[in-house]
Amino acid sequence: MARQSKRLAKPLRIELKKDDIVVVIAGKDKGKEGRVLSVDPWTGRILVEGVNLAKHHVRPNPARQVKGGIAEREAPIHVSNVMIKGPQGPTRIRRLVQETGGRVRRVRVCAKTGEVLDKK
Repeated sequence: MARQSKRLAKPLRIELKKDDIVVVIAGKDKGKEGRVLSVDPWTGRILVEGVNLAKHHVRPNPARQVKGGIAEREAPIHVSNVMIKGPQGPTRIRRLVQETGGRVRRVRVCAKTGEVLDKK
């Protein structure tokens, strides 16, 4: 029997970006906050700093100065289990077209307060 791929048929449109601060809203780490380390739209998962820690057995490697033993590192979490942290807590993301100095650009906006989330 063939093994099923954990990939989606087409990539999800994920509004979160690297270095966003997110809050976990479901699962064993509910309530924790962390910075997004990576986003994978093909699997619909993100890697959050300090969330969903898993133990990995590491083999010693003297050439790379790796001691070996049991190490903890982050495992991916599904994007539906997190929300971006806005000024008043977890919030949804809304898109807005903004005109600045004759330039038109789309920005991410906090759905609760309307505050712009993109810093650039």
